[in-house]
Amino acid sequence: MISNKLLEKYAKLIVVVGANVQKGQMVSVNVSTDNNILARAVVKQAYLAGASKVTVNWTDDYCSKEGFMYRSIESLSTVPSYTVDKYQEFVDNNGCAISISSPVPDLNKDIDPSKLQAANIASRKALSFYSDHMMASRSQWTVVAAPNAVWAKKVFPNFNEEEAVDALWKAILEASRVTEENDPIEEWNKHNAAMLAHNEILNDYEFDTLHFKNSLGTDISVKLVDNHIWAGGGELDPRKVLFNPNIPTEENFTMPHKYGVNGKVVATKPLNYQGKLIEDFWMEFKDGKVVNYDAAKNKDVLTNLVNFDAGSSYLGEIALISYNSPISNSGILFFNTLFDENASCHMALGRAYVINVVDGPDKSLEELAKMGYNHSMAHSDFMFGSKDLSVIGITKAGKEVVVFKDGNFVI
Repeated sequence: MISNKLLEKYAKLIVVVGANVQKGQMVSVNVSTDNNILARAVVKQAYLAGASKVTVNWTDDYCSKEGFMYRSIESLSTVPSYTVDKYQEFVDNNGCAISISSPVPDLNKDIDPSKLQAANIASRKALSFYSDHMMASRSQWTVVAAPNAVWAKKVFPNFNEEEAVDALWKAILEASRVTEENDPIEEWNKHNAAMLAHNEILNDYEFDTLHFKNSLGTDISVKLVDNHIWAGGGELDPRKVLFNPNIPTEENFTMPHKYGVNGKVVATKPLNYQGKLIEDFWMEFKDGKVVNYDAAKNKDVLTNLVNFDAGSSYLGEIALISYNSPISNSGILFFNTLFDENASCHMALGRAYVINVVDGPDKSLEELAKMGYNHSMAHSDFMFGSKDLSVIGITKAGKEVVVFKDGNFVI
């Protein structure tokens, strides 16, 4: 069990550094019923930070599974107006969102994929205004994690349930820079400064293309949009409030050109999508689009992702993370994108972040599309970093720069 001291430290970090709740701001906390203890601590810290109102949106993956099992596709394709109204109120009031991730790996393995797809598409369509708002960082938001017994046993199969949960708590807190002795807020201030400095180095190169290659079969060229911006660590909302979208985070990421990706990429970690684990998969791209793919497990789920909408077969993000980094060095496979993506270079199928191009949040979709922006209702990260990954950056003048050697940054 997490100690009261660590629980309070973690909750305060989530509120102060992750979401950076402002005085008088409404806060939405999205959390599983499994994580009610952390939820209560977060709610308290949000009010201590000056929140005007904190709303907790409880979820339960097991109840959701029963819905997928017994509801019709027609029913799953309907999003009630009160759900839309709730998210509209959040957007209208520039609320602050805190999401506590606690996945149950493979819970939906026996569910008809078409039902999962129908529900997902319906939700994304009905709440597209909310996605647009959040992905443009118009409000602060943060995603953090807390264990549940099933997830913990998946990560630590040789432990009993109690030991596994304790071990996963320890791993989550260490990755989030929270210990009994330290001041995690001070640690994150230093970490953000280091991340922002690395962004500036990458921005100064103004690379045209990145070429990735390793011994596993990855050999892919990724063109970047003109006037791209490398981001990572803290972000600013329109009021210049600094927040951290992910705790933990180790990535520097930017926007690939929608039609400028060519070659093959081989995933190095499983992808948890729609409650199912896609394992040992690869994809081939031509002129930006996925033209071929395969997976050893749950290929049909990968098909759902690739065919989710017109933009989900194109990339929206490319992220660089050294193999020699804290989460990677832990040697733990978390089966959770929040952590695994921060242990490995990764790409994302689907929507790009408008913050990754100069003046992006102020441009229309038509203007962004002309620049090579990919629009989609999906955004799913998958990991391809390895200890022998090489990354060569090619400038607009044709100069080649070694960005990664043996899996690690060298610039």
